[in-house]
Amino acid sequence: MSDVSLTAPSLRAAATSRAEPTTEARPVRGLLIAITLIFLGVFLLFPLVVVFTEALGRGVFAYFSALADPDAVASIQLTLLVAAIAVPANLVFGVAAAWAVAKYEFRGKAFLITLIDLPFSVSPVISGLIYVVLFGAQGYLGPTLQSYGIQIIFAVPGIVLATIFVTFPFVARELIPLMQEQGTQEEEAAISLGASGWQTFWCVTLPNVKWGLMYGVLLCNARAMGEFGAVSVVSGKIRGETTTMPLHVEILYNDYQGTAAFAVASLLALLALVTLVVKTFLEWRFGDELSAARR
Repeated sequence: MSDVSLTAPSLRAAATSRAEPTTEARPVRGLLIAITLIFLGVFLLFPLVVVFTEALGRGVFAYFSALADPDAVASIQLTLLVAAIAVPANLVFGVAAAWAVAKYEFRGKAFLITLIDLPFSVSPVISGLIYVVLFGAQGYLGPTLQSYGIQIIFAVPGIVLATIFVTFPFVARELIPLMQEQGTQEEEAAISLGASGWQTFWCVTLPNVKWGLMYGVLLCNARAMGEFGAVSVVSGKIRGETTTMPLHVEILYNDYQGTAAFAVASLLALLALVTLVVKTFLEWRFGDELSAARR
């Protein structure tokens, strides 16, 4: 029998040591927190305040007039259209890729994971140039496509392709660790009880990963609406036709229409804030499941 005395003071000391995982002095911790808050204030909160201040600087009427401009309306509609196409496409790809990586063993699995992470390391401008080389008027496939009346570059299809490329890792990278953490036992049990592949997916796999899936879709949608680099290369920046909201902000600012530019930028900022609120809610409400997706 152990001679260690489990007295109340020793238990309190052990609990305190577990509750205080770091040994920094209180001033050091206060300094670190202060640095974090200052950094967030300077690089996040202050720019947001400036955006909304400039957007409303000439009054509410001027603000809504800028948003009601036909070119602004067209950019908003195009942004929503591109996101409405790119996000579901990445949802399908993300689920399929995560299922293949997490549930099966096959040659080239590590290479597939590397390819999924590729957009994180490749500049969006380079990805846009790749599509220009492939589908441009002087590209490899451009002349053939134009002979059939199909235009990719300087048109909506090119914007959609570029957006899909820069956003496709988000859903997959949220689901792969989560599916790997859960293993295959529940699916195997369902199949042994006579469930089909689709029944197993809809009734077992999908409910287990639904919040991680929603989290990935949320991040994918935020990036799709805010993408600038790749879309700028393939769009041609044709007003009212191929300008998304980020591109329209740049055009307005370059034309010295500051109020209109900040008005559209404030709408993008509002969409980002909504995304942040939903993200925070998911992390608070389903923190355990979402944290498993990041392991």
